[in-house]
Amino acid sequence: MASSWNGERVRLRAVEPEDWTAFLSFADDDGTPGSGRELPRSAESHRARAKEQAVAPGDDDLFRLAVEATASGELVGMVGSHRTGRRSGWFECEVTIGAEHRRRGYAAEAVSLLLRFMFAERRYHKCLAAVLDHNRASLALFRRLGFTEEGRLREHVFAAGRHHDLVLMGMLVDEFDRRHATSGP
Repeated sequence: MASSWNGERVRLRAVEPEDWTAFLSFADDDGTPGSGRELPRSAESHRARAKEQAVAPGDDDLFRLAVEATASGELVGMVGSHRTGRRSGWFECEVTIGAEHRRRGYAAEAVSLLLRFMFAERRYHKCLAAVLDHNRASLALFRRLGFTEEGRLREHVFAAGRHHDLVLMGMLVDEFDRRHATSGP
């Protein structure tokens, strides 16, 4: 039986302490020109964060997983859930793919595997994604996956010397099921 964490292009796995170097490179290029959302972090802070995530308890619904390319075994990105509204049944997802690995279908497959887990195993009803309005690639990705624009926080994020809208994208479990058939064992 195939693992629910494996797709054709990617495999999702737990973060390992040695992943910190890849995390550092992903932080240097977050994929949104001029986003400037975080202060620069030291190599030691990336090392500590990877180590912390590697030993974090696995029963929480807030987590980050490493995204590996199945063909090469190379770490190409991260995907995870970083906020939840358990009582209402929603979670917010995030995905980062390293610049040299983009446009190969890794992000779409990683998000789909995450959604399948959160909807089928954790019983969430809705997934949200918050995307800066000028990140056209991420907006297109979530639309292709079947997310709907649910709202826009106008001039909500200040980055690169100006304010940007934050676009809220959402997908309900039944929309996911219709679009990404979840039949199986």
